Amino acid sequence: MSGASPLRGPAVRWVIAALILVVAAAVALWPRDESGSIETRKTSQQESGVSAAERAAAGLTACPSAASGSSGSGPLAGLAVGCLADGSRTDLAAALAGKPALVNLWAYWCAPCATELPHLQEFAQRAGSALTVVTVHSDPDEAKALARLSGLGITLPGFSDPSAAVRSAVGAPPVLPVSVLLRADGSVASVEVRTFADVTDIADTVAAKLGITV
Repeated sequence: MSGASPLRGPAVRWVIAALILVVAAAVALWPRDESGSIETRKTSQQESGVSAAERAAAGLTACPSAASGSSGSGPLAGLAVGCLADGSRTDLAAALAGKPALVNLWAYWCAPCATELPHLQEFAQRAGSALTVVTVHSDPDEAKALARLSGLGITLPGFSDPSAAVRSAVGAPPVLPVSVLLRADGSVASVEVRTFADVTDIADTVAAKLGITV
């Protein structure tokens, strides 16, 4: 009585090779997390993010927010930025709509910016509700921005613009600091590519460009 003969020799080697190919294909097609393991991803997020406690410790004034149903206009319309105080995102033009504004572009590594920021804070206190004064950090490192502001005692509302989109939108050159003076309708009255010397310099410029005397 004849039966199926056991695999041997070359036949066995072919079967083993086939099994190896099947297992290799399965491993190659198995879904995987492109960013690495869960623990690696958590560590990466912790290193790149800024905690709510860090933001609160900086003591910044809350960012202006867009009024319900309002939309901004001008070159900054539709440009979303982050708020350094709480990490929320908003349309910058909409948040500033309805009132003249001084938007100061700076970065934590910019020495002239550090000299100018205290003058801007003093000017904002002097101006009161006549116009809005905000800072825009033109660098991705929010943690260093918060530390710099805290060290200087600056509490002005601050936004984060890691790709320097605001600077590009108003056509300013790649230097800092830059101060953008906006009219209430969102149009640009002036782009000041320089460091303000003092509070009087800021006040004189605002009066000349925006017609607001404070």
